[in-house]
Amino acid sequence: MPMTITEKILAAHSGRESVRPGEIVNARLDLVICHEVTTPPAVEMLRKLGITKVWDPTKILVTPDHFVPNKDIKSAELTKALRQWREEQGIERYYEIGNHGICHALAPEQGHVHPGMTIICGDSHTTTMGALGTFASGVGSTDLAAGLATGELWFRVPESILFNLEGAPQRGVFSKDIILEIIRRIGVDGARYMAMEYRGSALPHLSMEARFTITNMAIEAGGKSGIFPVDAITEAYLAERTPEKGTRFESDEDATYAQTHTLRVDELEPMVALPGLPSNGTPISQTKAVKMDQVYIGSCTNGRIEDLRIAASVFKGQKVAAGTRAIVVPATTTVWKQAMKEGLMDIFAEAGCVISTATCGACLGGHMGVLGADETCLSTTNRNFTGRMGHPTSKVYLASPATAAATAITGALADPRDFLPKPVAEEQQMWGV
Repeated sequence: MPMTITEKILAAHSGRESVRPGEIVNARLDLVICHEVTTPPAVEMLRKLGITKVWDPTKILVTPDHFVPNKDIKSAELTKALRQWREEQGIERYYEIGNHGICHALAPEQGHVHPGMTIICGDSHTTTMGALGTFASGVGSTDLAAGLATGELWFRVPESILFNLEGAPQRGVFSKDIILEIIRRIGVDGARYMAMEYRGSALPHLSMEARFTITNMAIEAGGKSGIFPVDAITEAYLAERTPEKGTRFESDEDATYAQTHTLRVDELEPMVALPGLPSNGTPISQTKAVKMDQVYIGSCTNGRIEDLRIAASVFKGQKVAAGTRAIVVPATTTVWKQAMKEGLMDIFAEAGCVISTATCGACLGGHMGVLGADETCLSTTNRNFTGRMGHPTSKVYLASPATAAATAITGALADPRDFLPKPVAEEQQMWGV
């Protein structure tokens, strides 16, 4: 029976030769990722049931990432509880402050993710790791507890929706622009409980980090997961991080898809999602020069080293506009160190940006850049819902790191093509494209 990548992974992990969309399967888990917000409630549920041991501590990864360093007593207590639980369970894959990162960026970066895996985390942007050919999905604390206790979890096999990405992105167009255009087309519920799969002639032009940006925002379209097939770019990324080869699954040519969409990425221009919904994508040429109080560059969506390189290429020799504050947040400690080594930190500092340690921070209105009443922010994060980054009357626009940096320089929504170096260096074509 013809199957998609996602169906093959779920079949292999549930001991079946084949599965169909809509079927309920009990799948074996390869990796469970835990952070300080959703894990303590899951642990408390297990304790109330008398379950004191996880099924396999070698298949669990733990890192505090949402409030780093702790911003108040409540976040400090959550992190303390996570730390103590990890020690009780003997979980070795633990990344503490100073050697930590946003979990969705940290796990692949440190070589814990490889093709064919099933991965859960109590966080919706777990879909990020599907870029490496995995089935990765966010769950609530109750399902997280079940996974920690048993090493298995039930899933309804999702339908798959295929996106053919064709052509090479033009100057100033990056992966964030691609996913914002996709969400604009299908809406925030257009892929509800579906696996968003990507193919096409654009893939050789998309770096691994660019693919992470696209799968990261599957949930912003309602997706259950996002997934790219494994290719030479995937294999090169993995070879630098892990000896594990994983299992390479490929969709059958005659696999069934609920929908198929084709996107000419070579026809795109920089995109901006206007306040309220990620689906409010608008070409930069059709926007107004809205004044920005704040620009935020970071998050599990766009806080990787390539994102910072792109932003730095725009900031170099420029200054953040008076009346606008710019915050740069590397996604992991490793990214922070690499940015320092490459001199990117100097560029940001000279431009007038403030640089944070790795944290989810202001993305969820946590800390390190929370917005006040009526403030406006251009952010490289994944959501711009009302009140997402602070006060309910604040407004958030979403865009790529290049657009964010250009906006910080002008103090108002700006086209990054006015600031990107000319001609574009060959290596930039493999940055956040």
